[in-house]
Amino acid sequence: MTQLDPRSLIAMAGLMAALMAMVLLMMRRYYPPSILGIGYWASAPLLWLLASALFSTRGLLPDLLTLVLANELLFIGSTIYYIGCRRFLGHTNGWRPWAAVVVLTTLALTWLTYGQPHYAARLVMFTVMMISIYAANLRFLLRHGGNRFPVRLVEAVMVLHIAALVLRLGSALTGQAGTDLMEPSLYQTLHVGAYVLAVLLLSIGAVLMATDRLTTELQHLATHDTLTQSLNRRALLEHCEDELARCQRSGKGPALMMLDLDHFKTVNDTLGHQHGDAVLVHFVEHTQAVLRRADRLGRYGGEEFLVLLPETSAQDAQAVAQRIHAAATSGHTLDCQLSIGLTTWQGPGDTLDAMLARADKALYQAKAQGRNQTCTA
Repeated sequence: MTQLDPRSLIAMAGLMAALMAMVLLMMRRYYPPSILGIGYWASAPLLWLLASALFSTRGLLPDLLTLVLANELLFIGSTIYYIGCRRFLGHTNGWRPWAAVVVLTTLALTWLTYGQPHYAARLVMFTVMMISIYAANLRFLLRHGGNRFPVRLVEAVMVLHIAALVLRLGSALTGQAGTDLMEPSLYQTLHVGAYVLAVLLLSIGAVLMATDRLTTELQHLATHDTLTQSLNRRALLEHCEDELARCQRSGKGPALMMLDLDHFKTVNDTLGHQHGDAVLVHFVEHTQAVLRRADRLGRYGGEEFLVLLPETSAQDAQAVAQRIHAAATSGHTLDCQLSIGLTTWQGPGDTLDAMLARADKALYQAKAQGRNQTCTA
């Protein structure tokens, strides 16, 4: 590894940054705008690329560019990456304190380059800056990032790079860091090599996080109704089939409720379809609030919904139906009345088609008896 001089490694980092920036910029263009943060993630490797280009010209351009500006661009790129993580997870930018850090450290690095040149002091300051921004990002991801693999990958990269930076800080404080970044020494090679890997792996982590979010959103679109965000018919019936297969083993069957909003066509005809859509959304939100976590609510078609209640007796299902009636008539302007057809699992020979038929029959019975009530079949 010592045969690779720091200048070659920095050039390699710049190439990787350029490639990953192109990938992230294309993702920003074609991925849904609901996936936030990709633009920041694409900007970070561009800044790292520019920093690498300036580092590589050490001795050819003024130190203000190849020392001060290059270090600050590297730090700003890492800060932009942190802001991208915050935006991706739905938080504010949080850039103000870091902008102040950039201003103050730029002045300090300029002084340590021209006023009182001191390589070790510059190195200590820059290393502390990088440890600080990585630690802030790591802390944020640990608190808000969840357990998905892409986030864990980014966290692991940051932990390893922080460890490398701590070792770098120790070498600077003990006088073993050399006198210039471009020295072909083991310490410089390890330091720059860690930077190269960080540029690559953090960019890959950003790509994986965005792709994972896209996959999650596509899965959600495939299984949920776009208006009410309840399960769609296909996904709900799959849940029902899975629950019936499970109860064959456990012997504890589900209850099934078919719900239909009363006089909903009149609502659309008199108040408009937008108002009708708002009624449906309001109904789902309030119904979901009175269900258990294991229960499943889905839009069966139009203003008709289906509720799956795992391991629920007829008596308990009646209580749930009463809660739904109460939630639908809480005094809100979007409230509605509804009819409910209820059925429960009849044993190992029962099927989903049979349960749906009984629930539908009970629903029509509730309609025939005056609506706004629950009937059981």
